[in-house]
Amino acid sequence: MKRDIILSGVGGQGILSIAAVIGRAALEDGLHIKQAEVHGMSQRGGDVQSNLRISSSAIRSDLIPRGAADLIVSMEPMEALRYLPWLADDGWVITGITPLINIPNYPEGEALRRELEKLPHAVVLDADAVAKAAMAPRSANMALLGAAAPLLGIDAAKLESGIRAIFARKGGQVVETNLAAFRAGYEAAQKQAKP
Repeated sequence: MKRDIILSGVGGQGILSIAAVIGRAALEDGLHIKQAEVHGMSQRGGDVQSNLRISSSAIRSDLIPRGAADLIVSMEPMEALRYLPWLADDGWVITGITPLINIPNYPEGEALRRELEKLPHAVVLDADAVAKAAMAPRSANMALLGAAAPLLGIDAAKLESGIRAIFARKGGQVVETNLAAFRAGYEAAQKQAKP
């Protein structure tokens, strides 16, 4: 088992929480994991990106080479497209569709949608709407994680266990809210992704 995953988004969207949940689930599954994080001007709406490498055998480097990522999981469409040079030919993009316009020359939303539609393997999700429908409006990142779950190579129950562990300190209601968003994202992605 091997998955090279690029997680991307904008500061404050919960990318590092996604990484923490996946990492926790991978360790519980007895897998090796390496992670490299890049924090742009995250507190000012800059990009946040993490290389997450998971394998059943030893991992030598924490950085994913260009053209080798199995998955790009992005909260934001422009950030998903930014990392396409790292995506393998048979790799998948799982992205939220709601733009977070943080620069003056941000591309037009329809142009981003057209670019995403050209990809052979993509799950494009309105993670915000999915989270709101699950009564978890602040958990769009967990909805996106749910959408990526079928492609991660980690059992969904282990990912749910990771959510419980990561959010436990915030109380039972926060845990349940994040689990609801995860499950809603998982169900929504089933309609788009056939691994």
